[in-house]
Amino acid sequence: MKFLIAIAALVCAGLAWAAPPWVRATVVRVDPERARVVLDHERIARINMDAMVMPFKVDKAVALAGFKPGDKVRFTFVERDDHLVIDALERRP
Repeated sequence: MKFLIAIAALVCAGLAWAAPPWVRATVVRVDPERARVVLDHERIARINMDAMVMPFKVDKAVALAGFKPGDKVRFTFVERDDHLVIDALERRP
């Protein structure tokens, strides 16, 4: 029984690690033609980045249509070719 509990704990820990945490931000500018968005984001602890306003590349799977300056959003990102690329962007719940 202890073995099964240990396995379940490891699986749950692995799932938590695999899902990147959402980062909260406010949209400053949207540039769909260049697949970029400028965000005023909170501190991103997992990469030790302070809160700031900065541009992000956006994955082609993310639709920027409908987002406008002032929107409160949350996003996840991946590191690709020395850039932070947003792979999920949605309005904050």
